[in-house]
Amino acid sequence: MMTFEETVDKIRSLEIQGAQNIALAGVTAFGEKLKETSDEAELQGYFDELATARITEPALRNGMKFCMKNFKKNPNVVEEVVKYFKDSKAKIAEIGAEKIRDGMTVFTHCHASTVTAILIEAQMRGRKFTVRNTETRPRWQGRKTAEELASAGIPVIHSIDSAGRLALREADLFLFGADAITAEGNVINKIGTATFAYFSSLYQTPLYACSNSWKFDPLTLDGADEPIEERTPDEVWENPPEGVKISNPAFELTPADTISGVITELGVFKPEILVLEIQKNYPWMVE
Repeated sequence: MMTFEETVDKIRSLEIQGAQNIALAGVTAFGEKLKETSDEAELQGYFDELATARITEPALRNGMKFCMKNFKKNPNVVEEVVKYFKDSKAKIAEIGAEKIRDGMTVFTHCHASTVTAILIEAQMRGRKFTVRNTETRPRWQGRKTAEELASAGIPVIHSIDSAGRLALREADLFLFGADAITAEGNVINKIGTATFAYFSSLYQTPLYACSNSWKFDPLTLDGADEPIEERTPDEVWENPPEGVKISNPAFELTPADTISGVITELGVFKPEILVLEIQKNYPWMVE
């Protein structure tokens, strides 16, 4: 098992990536600290250290919040949170697979374990389809998607990000992940998602975010904007010439009104309706 410090470093460096994988690793590490101390100030310090490793990750914050609220009365609270994430992913795969029909071309951007789970579930049900995906600069997360799908026997056509519009033009469906969902129903996902959402609307291609409900950020109910992580310029260009400033945002906001629906463990909802369902099903999240 990794130490707490190793987990924080691996989350920050993207050795652990994907909102759900980050949440699972972070909550597990936080759980080890819950075994060591019950001092709330000390635990808050560990909470903050994990939460700031990747700032655009409310699933991790919500998972730790649930642990903080319940660990004194439930010694198995970490296992309960881990079970939620694993069960919700399986449920999303079942629901999302119903969107995929024989002969489809499915477009996706970056890497989302929920999206790959949906596609693999559809393939296991005997659906025959092709996936078009992007390499996803600057950290090439799309290659992970392509590798996982190809190893499952799903045909993949991989392209550079700037050719994604051409791939999307041939697609019947656009599935993407989510790192955060705001109170307005907007979805925060990998940079580039909003551009592809715009072209989806032009091509009349349905697009669905695929996300568990714990990616909702309750802080946005009070008017806060979801923070967008700005990563190190070195990921884009290690030694740029003098006078060149590098911008490297990891995520961007895709507006609710451009999204056909969000596929969650609770069902498929328009983004603004999903926010109400989350508050009804997980009231502790907004307390």
